Amino acid sequence: MIPQEYRAAVARGLQEAFGATEMEDVRMMKGLAASLVFRIVVRGSPFLLKISKRTNDPARHYGCMKAAAQAGLAPRVWYTNTADRISIEDFVETVPFPAGEALVRVPAALRSLHRLPPFPEVPGHINTSCMFLMNKGAALEGFLEKFRAANIFPGGECEELFARYAQVAAAYAHDDGDMVSSHNDLFKPDNMIFDGRRVWLVDWEAAFRNDRYADLAVVANMLVTNDEEERAYLQEYFGEPPDEYQLARLFLMQQIAHIFYAMAFLFMGSPGKPIDWNERVPAFGDFQRRYWAGEVTLEDNRMKVVYGRVHWERLLHNVRRARFEEALRIVSARQAACAGSSTLE
Repeated sequence: MIPQEYRAAVARGLQEAFGATEMEDVRMMKGLAASLVFRIVVRGSPFLLKISKRTNDPARHYGCMKAAAQAGLAPRVWYTNTADRISIEDFVETVPFPAGEALVRVPAALRSLHRLPPFPEVPGHINTSCMFLMNKGAALEGFLEKFRAANIFPGGECEELFARYAQVAAAYAHDDGDMVSSHNDLFKPDNMIFDGRRVWLVDWEAAFRNDRYADLAVVANMLVTNDEEERAYLQEYFGEPPDEYQLARLFLMQQIAHIFYAMAFLFMGSPGKPIDWNERVPAFGDFQRRYWAGEVTLEDNRMKVVYGRVHWERLLHNVRRARFEEALRIVSARQAACAGSSTLE
């Protein structure tokens, strides 16, 4: 079950973590290009063994994972090895996680996560977060150039995408007060697991210091379905009713997420092939409900395209609402006021 090239490294991990030389049971849970994930049993207890194939910074990955585990946000970590890119954690037996319960439990978990001592920052080439679109540099410019050259959108829709992107980017300025320890990969429901008593956040490879609203927005896009739920969601996170600036900043970050996931998944899902824009796609809320429930996955290219398109349709709906212009005004005014205050000082 364990590939031959990793067996010696796994054996070292078992010996160091448990003083054991073998596993009583092993079952593959995921076999992806980026990692291999197994449920193993050692001395009668289940654990999660992960072999990462990524080439990015494993020290950051494991450091963030351990910090989250020590805070009770991630399963206990028994072993990590940056050279071998292997980790062993407690295995969590999960139960279904109703969206209504997640609306309360997940923002509380994010509040605890974002209060942790700062995670390391990362270079601009890290693109697992929608905030990638806000970080100017060669990596972003290269991605945008490739996306334009792919001619994915029909007619003038690509120009509208970039025009809306420019609007949000101009209003949504960097705010040091919102830079916190972040997970950055919570658009995937299976990275928020529930054992019937508590929420566990898993898969920390994308963790770094980032804008708090990036985590908040991608979760809100899956779980929040109306204004009342949005206010309750942010109240659970902030510990008090949200003000107009917090609501506006979340709303704009949600649009950044729609732009990012539309671009990323349409690009990944249509490698050199035209998209059938006449094919009907589900409504955004319906798709996210099924995605949260595990009824759909993003493993094949067709579903990647569907996912990108539902984000695009949601963006088009949102930018035509009066709230979009109002959110731009509120956030821009705050940034202008802060800039003026800094100048006076």
